[in-house]
Amino acid sequence: MEKTSKHDLVRAAAKARQRAVAPYSKFKVGAALLTRSGEIVTGANVESASYGLTCCAERVALFHALTAGQRHFVAIAVVARAPGGPMPCGACRQLLAEYAPDAVVWVADSGALRSVKEFPVRELLPAAFTGCREIGIEKGIRGGRLLSL
Repeated sequence: MEKTSKHDLVRAAAKARQRAVAPYSKFKVGAALLTRSGEIVTGANVESASYGLTCCAERVALFHALTAGQRHFVAIAVVARAPGGPMPCGACRQLLAEYAPDAVVWVADSGALRSVKEFPVRELLPAAFTGCREIGIEKGIRGGRLLSL
């Protein structure tokens, strides 16, 4: 398996950005998520007239990967036309903290793809709430029944 570089992942995010659906803000964002097995899963932001229903590129990529059965992530690249690169919003940081806590985030401006900033997910949302683990339930809930540690 060929190793995916930071710049390969940034290029994949830039390509995904071209598929963004942003008729209201015109702010197009692409994301590329790298799995531990080396697979790249992409996503782009999708806007709604009801702004609260809009979904960020990072979440689209993460949801795509999770629903395809992927569970182990190494990195995510996020690209948009923004000086220094676009930073994930709070909702994206929360989901990355839950599902990709050991990953790194690479951000780049679409006009300067070679200039990439790096942030560990754990530093983007310190002391993140991680659900059942926070309240002492490791296995969670199945079939409406609480599962113990």
